[in-house]
Amino acid sequence: MELKNVKDAFDRVTKKQKLCYSKTHEVVDKMSQEIDKALKTIQEDNHESVVADLKKTFEEIAPINLLEASLKEINGVLTKYPKALDKTLNPDISTAYRNVKFDTHTVHQILAQFFYRQGMYDVGDCFISETGEVKPESSVTKAFMEMNMILEAMKERDLGPALKWVASNSDKLKEAKSDLELKLHSLHFLEIAKDKTSEEAINYARKHFATYSADSCCFPEIQKLMCSLLWNRNLNKSPYSEFLSPVLWTNAAKELTRQYCILLGESPESPVSVTVAAGSQVLPTFLKYLNVLPEKRKEWQTMEQLLVPVELSEEYRFYSVFVCPVSKEHSSEDNPPMRLACGHVLCKQSINRMSRNGSRSFKCPYCPTDIDASQCKQLYF
Repeated sequence: MELKNVKDAFDRVTKKQKLCYSKTHEVVDKMSQEIDKALKTIQEDNHESVVADLKKTFEEIAPINLLEASLKEINGVLTKYPKALDKTLNPDISTAYRNVKFDTHTVHQILAQFFYRQGMYDVGDCFISETGEVKPESSVTKAFMEMNMILEAMKERDLGPALKWVASNSDKLKEAKSDLELKLHSLHFLEIAKDKTSEEAINYARKHFATYSADSCCFPEIQKLMCSLLWNRNLNKSPYSEFLSPVLWTNAAKELTRQYCILLGESPESPVSVTVAAGSQVLPTFLKYLNVLPEKRKEWQTMEQLLVPVELSEEYRFYSVFVCPVSKEHSSEDNPPMRLACGHVLCKQSINRMSRNGSRSFKCPYCPTDIDASQCKQLYF
């Protein structure tokens, strides 16, 4: 969800808190200095005069007024922060709900597979039992168990199971043009260099890097790995300190998960995770639209397209979808995208409306070119 407003409100709170903290310390330090000064003077001067002067100084400083003003400011932003939370994190999402007929069986299977995929085998078994669904094939659950065992080993910096798996699937990974095997061998090379000797690392490189040396994309990486041996015991201060980043392990684990699922015939990303993540981007826009225009709620129940155009992140675009810039409708078999002579693209129905079913030319909505509907060509994505 869009959390920028919440972040801005939180930043204002922290800023005021720091100012209040600083102001409080400033006032306390100033009073402390005046008290220390008075105590020193008491030892060699009239006590009554010193106490009277100290009282007058405190009245001039007016510490209570200063602190009250500072606290008033922070209380003001603290009051607005919960409102920003309530406004952004609207707990009532029912306004965007619509009655859709779900294939319950398919939804149950997707959820069960999600649990097995995440290594939550007991939860998956319980879910299958309570829903009365048929448990997925044992080969699938065993495969996910193996995948999670490999990933757990990688968390402990044990690459043995992962290297064994890529070795047995080397040809398939090469067909997919995946660099997973090289990533894992690189990590193992760095572990050998760190825990053992440079000579053992070089021998490992000769055995496993040779097949990649002819690849122009892999060779520069291999060169950097070999040069890193010169700073073997001081890599953090070398030009190759990037090899110490835990991101390398994270990326390798992600690529292993991706390739494992692809070879298993499954989606690289969990359908449940993708649906929830994509939905969280769309939902705030829908809620805002329906709250501003409540009369659209009934219409939304029967619509075959989204309420408003929504831009999803690149990772959620799995196939090409064309939306006509004139009608704002998705293209379909009956309403395909058409390329105009000028190069711009509209849907067929929009062209028919503007050309009155091809009876006259019309101007492109985006440039001054006169368009002949008969010269428009259908595009295929």
